[in-house]
Amino acid sequence: MKHSDFYSFSCTLSLFFVLVMPALGQALKVDQVANPSGAASLQAHWGATQDGSPLLSWIETSKEGSFTLRYAIHRGPQWSEPRTIAANRHFFRQPAESPSVISFADGSLLAEWVEIPPGSGEAEYIYVSASKDGIQWTPPVMAHQDRSPVQHALVSMVASGDREASLVWLEALKGEDAPSALKRTVVNIDGKVVKEESLDPDVCTCCPTSIVKTSKGLLVAYRDHTPQDIRDIAVIRFENGRWLPSKILNPDKWEINACPVNGAAAAAKDNRVAIAWYTEAQDSPRTQLVFSSDGGATFSKPIRVSTGNSFGHASVALDDQGGAFVSWLEEGKGTDGVRLLIRQVTGTGVAGPLTQVAQGSRQSIGYPRLLHAGSETWIAWGNSATTKVQTARLMK
Repeated sequence: MKHSDFYSFSCTLSLFFVLVMPALGQALKVDQVANPSGAASLQAHWGATQDGSPLLSWIETSKEGSFTLRYAIHRGPQWSEPRTIAANRHFFRQPAESPSVISFADGSLLAEWVEIPPGSGEAEYIYVSASKDGIQWTPPVMAHQDRSPVQHALVSMVASGDREASLVWLEALKGEDAPSALKRTVVNIDGKVVKEESLDPDVCTCCPTSIVKTSKGLLVAYRDHTPQDIRDIAVIRFENGRWLPSKILNPDKWEINACPVNGAAAAAKDNRVAIAWYTEAQDSPRTQLVFSSDGGATFSKPIRVSTGNSFGHASVALDDQGGAFVSWLEEGKGTDGVRLLIRQVTGTGVAGPLTQVAQGSRQSIGYPRLLHAGSETWIAWGNSATTKVQTARLMK
């Protein structure tokens, strides 16, 4: 077998904010915070600066039809002036493909994004650009060796050292109907590609990846694939200079002859890890969460966080008490029948009250993103061509 299963137990958009139901613990409050994104913005993503300030990036569209990648930092009571990373690029405008920006120890920034060349059918290319001051950015560089017109996409990125970042992504050299590979690219602080390697030769073709750094090393969560079309979430760890064998996070045994565009979301601090994901195994659409206290070597029993018919698109952020915040999309009522929900879960698996953040269509809400930076927890969402990215702070 390529993987050995392991299952161990250890240690808007119609925007309105309402409490859905009372439960154990204190309900979260959603404090909408205006952000400096443009009137037509989408594909929001969070990062954090070295001082713990939230960094929001997004794609902005102009009246002339051009597209720009921009970002702003929230410090104290306000946002910084939005700055441009790359303009007039052919960004892949798909909710699961949101560009991201990370910060290094010296304050340098690195951005990644996916582009589709004009008139191309299958081609998707990954680019990176670096900045020392957040104002001047290096010319974009393609972040993979292969240049053929196939998918190189669904990127996640983390600072894997003081002067390097690791990007994990998917490569479909033989098209979407053939096995796709999970790849890793190392990029230095100057935006130059250092090396590329393959991590898994057969993974789910269109499901987002997630990479985090623990005290032990790197951890990647992704949706695996078998010849029998079982698409469960797997994790693979880089420790002591080598990649350990990948393992199935939980044997959901979800068999589907299609790509669900639903990956795992991971968060880590020191050796604490939380991973949230979606599955339809046993004909029960749900969003689940697991914890690890040993850097991802073992995980707790899955906790079901959704209560109704979940659509997934999960995001997760660790809190300061040993638990995590989890968001996901769930079926609602009416024409705008998708709800963006969030709840806090303790490290012992006790789920707090549900809070509804927004309601709309799956397309308009997009792929929400959570961030816990400093002492604050944020959420961003929105993927409409006619409205802007929305942001809110979560409070007790």
